Amino acid sequence: MTTPTVTGSSSIIRLQEQIEYPHAGVLSKVLVKDKNCHYTLFCLAAGTDISEHSSARNATVNVIEGRGILNLEGKDIKLEPGVFIFMPAHALHALKAEENLAFLLTLSEAV
Repeated sequence: MTTPTVTGSSSIIRLQEQIEYPHAGVLSKVLVKDKNCHYTLFCLAAGTDISEHSSARNATVNVIEGRGILNLEGKDIKLEPGVFIFMPAHALHALKAEENLAFLLTLSEAV
């Protein structure tokens, strides 16, 4: 298991080794954080919904494995491995995991 890191030095984390799916719901692991960015691995069990919400920070989603649908500002986006999404601060979004889904979420300061 990875311990959250406040950076000041380099970090190497093998994302595939960190993925573990809960029986239901969401498992999140903060991998690295500093005063500007938080890097969190999200693992969602198939069928999990995350209701519409927003963040005060800019965010990126980088899908590692699995499938799902992200509704971003009213538009459905198919989530599959290799998809990278930028979400500006305060953008409304919701998520449904159609199968087990893992992605790296990066939160950064809004500019």
